[in-house]
Amino acid sequence: MTLNTSNRLAAINHWLDTRFPPGTYDLAPASADASFRRYFRVTTSNQATFILMDAPPAHEDCRPFIHVANVFAGAGVHVPAILAQDLEQGFLLLSDLGSTTYLSALQPAHPDKANALYRDAIHALVRIQATSRQGVLPPYDRALLLRELQLFPEWYIARQHGRTLLLAEQAVLDVAFEKILANNLAQPSVFVHRDYHSRNLMVCADNPGIIDFQDAVMGPITYDLVSLLRDAYIEWDEEHQLDWCIRYWEEARRARLPVAGNFADFYRDFEWMGVQRQLKVLGIFARLSYRDGKTQYLNDQPMVMRYLRGAVRRYTDLAPLAKLLDTIAGDAPGVSYTF
Repeated sequence: MTLNTSNRLAAINHWLDTRFPPGTYDLAPASADASFRRYFRVTTSNQATFILMDAPPAHEDCRPFIHVANVFAGAGVHVPAILAQDLEQGFLLLSDLGSTTYLSALQPAHPDKANALYRDAIHALVRIQATSRQGVLPPYDRALLLRELQLFPEWYIARQHGRTLLLAEQAVLDVAFEKILANNLAQPSVFVHRDYHSRNLMVCADNPGIIDFQDAVMGPITYDLVSLLRDAYIEWDEEHQLDWCIRYWEEARRARLPVAGNFADFYRDFEWMGVQRQLKVLGIFARLSYRDGKTQYLNDQPMVMRYLRGAVRRYTDLAPLAKLLDTIAGDAPGVSYTF
């Protein structure tokens, strides 16, 4: 199904006219994401700004966004306030967290600024996790984790690379998936944003502003930290990753979160969670390109593959997967720390 964008825009303006006097505001695109959601910035004649989320009900559901916004606000972190809503039409009017993402602020990366921003992001993440409780968010269960992993063979291997795995190669992938899932599901469960990275964190006075959280779940404690430190859009050397990872681990322990008592064990969980996420992201980016025509996401795959291949080479249990990735991707390994 395709959207009639002119009809949607007319409906948006009609809805806004019931909240602001007609002719007293301007509407301009603010951003778009990988789904059918669009965002517009509403600027009034007195220069007040708001964000209009357009989530067509045939494709999107605003209710999870509203629910998670309330949950995360209760944790004391900075999320958009919901000022007005029309669930039947799929419109939300939100407070404006500005237009400076972490990604734009970190390009080119300045070490001092990066340290301050990442420490703020880590502190906010710990606050979210510290309020975790069962029954509030959907579970990040085996079925969902496996469904995400299957995006890799379906879209990255079969569609992007045009390969049909041999029986022995498929067996390697199946065994690796089981080992990855065993680790992921053994980790303690907390609230998980699922896309806690530089495009969804805003530089604000009350830093960071957090957006795009509607897919939040209850799942592995390392997931959001992997999203943050092994971001698909900005790359940090392993020395920085380790420093920020240790800072998170120390703050999480002070907050009495259920992280492993030994950092080496925690870092292993972090890496294995990263393997799951990176396999998923490679599949998602391939799907966005080949199904949805958003070919720009292919430009972000090499970084994700570097993270993935660096991690799988560290662990004997994942050595067969490392060899399979070598066969598919075909470039040389990099240098990485060993734990």
